[in-house]
This record gives sequence, C-alpha cells and structure tokens, in this order.
Amino acid sequence: MRLLLIHSDYIEYEAKKKTKMAEEGAVLSDREEDALTVFAAVESVDEEDLEGVILQAVEEVKKTAGQVQTNKIVIYPYAHLSSDLARPEVAVPVLNALKEGLSAEGFAVKRAPFGWYKSFKISCKGHPLSELSKTIVPGEEGEAVSKKLGKKEVTHDWFVMTPDGKTHDYHKYLDKSPFGCLVKKELGVAEPTGGEPAHVGLMRAKELVDYEPASDVGCLRWMPKGKLIRDLLADYVLAIVLPYGATPVETPVMYDLGDKAIYEHADKFGERQYRFKSNNRNMMLRFAACFGMFSIMRDMHISKNTLPLKMYELSTYSFRHEQKGEVIGLKRLRAFTMPDMHSLCTDMPEAMKCFEEQLAIGWQTGRDFETQLVAAFRCTKKFYDENEAWVQKIVKDSGCPMLIEILSDRVHYWEAKIDLAAIDGQNRPIENPTVQIDVESSTRFNIKYYKDDGTPVYPPILHCSPTGSVERVICAILENISTQKVPALPTWLSPAQARIVPVAERHAIYAKEICDTLNAQNIRCDIDDRDESVGKKIREAGMDWVPYVVVIGDEEMDNKKLTVTIRRKSEPNKPHKEQMTEETLVAAIKEEIAGKPFRPLYTPRRLSLKARYI
Repeated sequence: MRLLLIHSDYIEYEAKKKTKMAEEGAVLSDREEDALTVFAAVESVDEEDLEGVILQAVEEVKKTAGQVQTNKIVIYPYAHLSSDLARPEVAVPVLNALKEGLSAEGFAVKRAPFGWYKSFKISCKGHPLSELSKTIVPGEEGEAVSKKLGKKEVTHDWFVMTPDGKTHDYHKYLDKSPFGCLVKKELGVAEPTGGEPAHVGLMRAKELVDYEPASDVGCLRWMPKGKLIRDLLADYVLAIVLPYGATPVETPVMYDLGDKAIYEHADKFGERQYRFKSNNRNMMLRFAACFGMFSIMRDMHISKNTLPLKMYELSTYSFRHEQKGEVIGLKRLRAFTMPDMHSLCTDMPEAMKCFEEQLAIGWQTGRDFETQLVAAFRCTKKFYDENEAWVQKIVKDSGCPMLIEILSDRVHYWEAKIDLAAIDGQNRPIENPTVQIDVESSTRFNIKYYKDDGTPVYPPILHCSPTGSVERVICAILENISTQKVPALPTWLSPAQARIVPVAERHAIYAKEICDTLNAQNIRCDIDDRDESVGKKIREAGMDWVPYVVVIGDEEMDNKKLTVTIRRKSEPNKPHKEQMTEETLVAAIKEEIAGKPFRPLYTPRRLSLKARYI
C-alpha cells in the first residue's frame, strides 16, 4: 500500500464522473479543515496479507496524526500512487477497513468515493511533517500488529513413530543417518553447510543441463542427454498413473486472479508467485497444476459412481519466484516440471485409502531411482486424534520410522500430508514425492456431486506428485551418485546403456553389427569410432558412466565372445570384466531394465559425430 500524508489547512473534493468500478452510496462532495489527508493506493502485493497491511496502515496514520496533533482524517483513494493496483473488489474493503480501524482509535474519519473522477483542492500547512510518504509492505507488520490482528497461534508438536506403532522423542534420532538428517532439518537443528551441492558440478560435467543466462535465474537449458533422462522420467510417471486409473489432461500455465477461487487458492498456498498484468487483468503463472485441474472439475458433471476421479498432468512448466540467493542447481528453481495428480474422492475414508495407495507409489519411485527416501507425516491434532490407528498403519506399511508433526489447527488447505525426501551430499533433504488430503478446494471451486436425495457433496481431493519435480528427481539421483565409489546412473536412465569399442579399424564392421543389434533390441548403444587409443576410449566410457562397455578385438571377432566391462560390478581401479555372447549381453541388459520405459539415443550413434555442449 502506498500512502501520501498531507497535513492540510483544508481538503475539499467533488465527484464528477463514474468509472465502471465506481462505488454507490458514497459521499460525492465534502470538505474538511485542519485534517490529515491520506492519499492511498492499495496494491496487488497487499493481497498476500490484507489484515497485516491494514493494521500497519492504521498504525502509520495514527502515528503521523499524533505528531501533527490532529484528530481529523480524510482518506482519499488515489490510484496514481502506484502502477500495480489491487483489484477493486479488494481495494474498497481495505479502504473501508482502514477507515473503521482509525475510527476505532478515536479519530473523526471521512472517505472520498472510490472509482470516480474527482476534482479536489488542498492547502498544505508547510511544516516539516506536513508532507510524508509511506510504503506498507505485506508481512512486515511485526509481533505487535500480529497480536492486534488476533491471529491464533498454531502450535507444532513433533515425535517419531516407528513401524510397531510406538512413539518416541525425536531427540533420539538426531544422528547422521538419512532419517536423522531429515529430523534435524525439520526441527531446525541441522548443521550449517557451505559450498555448492555435488549435483551442480555433475549436471554440467556430464552435459545434462546448465543454467540459461538469457533467461530468469532458476531457468535451465537441457542438453540431449539430460533431455533424454527428463523424457524417460516423464514416461515412467505416465506408465505408473495410467494403470492406476488417472486420466491425462493439459492445462494453461497462467491464470486470472480475478477468479475468486483462483485467487484464494493462490493466496492459501503461500509460496512466492510470479504475478503480472495482462491489459487490465491481474494474472499469475501457476505453481502447480491445481488451478487447471480444479477448473476442469468445476465444469464437469460428476457422478458418485465415477469416483474416485483421478486426473494427471505433467506440468511443464510450473513457476515459483524463489529468492535469487536460494536458487541453486536442480534443487530449487523458478521454472520446473511437476508430475501432478489430483484425485477427487467420495469421502474421507476413500481419500485415506487412495492416500495409502499413492504413498506406496511414492516409496516405489525411490526404489526405481535407487535413492533412499525418508518421510515426514503432518496433520492436524483433530485428524490425528480421530485417525491415530490409520497413521500407525501407514507407518507400519512403510516399514520405516516417520517424523510426525501435529498442528494444533489447520492453516493450509490440507488436513494431512506426507513428504518423502532424499538426502543430498550435504545431509540436507530433497523433498520429492508428496500426498496431501485437501479439504478446502472442492468448496472453493464449487466441485461437487449429488447424493440420491439431491444434497450436494463437496468431497476431499488428494494432491499427489508421485515423484516430486523431475528436476529434483535428477538432483537426488546425482547427489546419490556423488557418494558412490563407482558412480553410475540406473541403467534404464543411462543416456548410453552400452558402448562398443573397436580396437582397430578392421574391427569396425563387426563392432557396428553388434551396436546395430543392441539398438534393434531397444538398448541404447553407441560406438566409439574415433581415432583414439583403446585405453582413452575405455577411460572416457567410464567418465560417461556407461553401464556396459564392449571391447571388440581379433579374439572377440574370431570366437564371437565379447569382453564386457560391467560398471555396477566394478570396484575403484578394478573393472569387472566378463565374457559374454551377443545374446547373453542383450539378456543381461534386458533383465536390468525390465519394466522401465525406453527411448532411443538422443545423441549420434557414432561418437566421432558427437558434439560438445559444455
């Protein structure tokens, strides 16, 4: 909110012409003498914390009125103080609340009408405090103002629950295990770490992804190998959610904040948002696929017989305006890709059943990505008191301890949620899969079905990202690899799953035949046909983390037995080699990647044609 405070000999105004947003029933002309005139503009950013902004404004005006020793105040809506105005339906109640707040402090307050072209005359007294400008920023109201707002303090209780259903003091788990690292981070006792996360160097060294300097911070450029991994992860999630019954959709990336439900949901989320104006409309870039999916559900004819209704979108992209200093690598971005599923359930018991199913999917993704996950479950005290046995069940089914957070009251749209996280090389959590029980959005967006007697039901909705953002998945995988003695991607995600290394030119034709055979079997295989030594080719295959490296020399050509270095069985400086036929090599790789999605090479099959990107 912008304020211009003028200690006036007099202020008089007259409303001349309506605009389309003119308020009715206002005093269209008036005059006041020896008053503090408050020219005010309510800004779009104020919508993040209207109560706080109003209280701050009351305190500022009260302070200035006391300094200039006047008891009379005139509030004058003045749009010219800002180029980023709040919506009229927000601004008018704020101005009214400002008037009421000052009246409650004992001031005689008048207010000029909103939405009218007005003429005015004012005489400024001319002393040092007679002209002051103030900027009110949301979220800076301080403890005193928060108390005045009467905001109820929400308490947080923490404990650890083990699979046997017992609860434990979380202090016993403040160790260096992955779960201990999560507990320390959540409870604010994690050791400070410095330096760059390991994955940042790896993502560039392996030519997967890099920062895009021509874009906003936190926006990335993806090279072919990184793009392949992204696409495989997208295929992987789709292959999970389709058999589960989810129906894919695609929705816009930007939304009109003039839609009351959109605005309220965005405000409830609380994350930093990209907001902008399109002509005279206040818009935002989505931070998740909720907005589009809820809009679809709102317009659907929903029958109880079709529930649970599961809807899925790979939101490329979603946006969060993270602080510049917090943006780092793949862990925290301003533009990211989020696999997002929403399940409209009949009632809470069905929502809890779907929660269990989707949590199991989340755990499975950790196993498939070869990243150990740890869990934090959060819910309100009311939910926990009513469903303690169910919480014990999901901990038991998960087979590992969980950090439990109990909130005294609900402050978010969710009643209960679980977050699964990997731990990076600096012992900090990387939040990935999540499941949340949303008990607000169906009412807010008017999503309903009808009982047999015609009574509308606004059912719970599950928010689920089976993997977390694609970028954070890759982050977690790379962080895990950074701790391995012999670093290796999961074979199904490796840009090249096999590489053929001919010893000499006379071996090139046979090497190409092997390479073509493997590619025909849906195995990504390239051939190092460069004019380099065999030793250098093998070293570079290791640097590229190729899972299976096949050297073709005279003996291999004559005996049709391949010498294969298997990366996952190797030790540092001790490569594991096996003799294989072409058929056993194909079978070994096929067994390792069974059930996972496949895409062909995104880079040339011949390494002599491969470009350098970084």
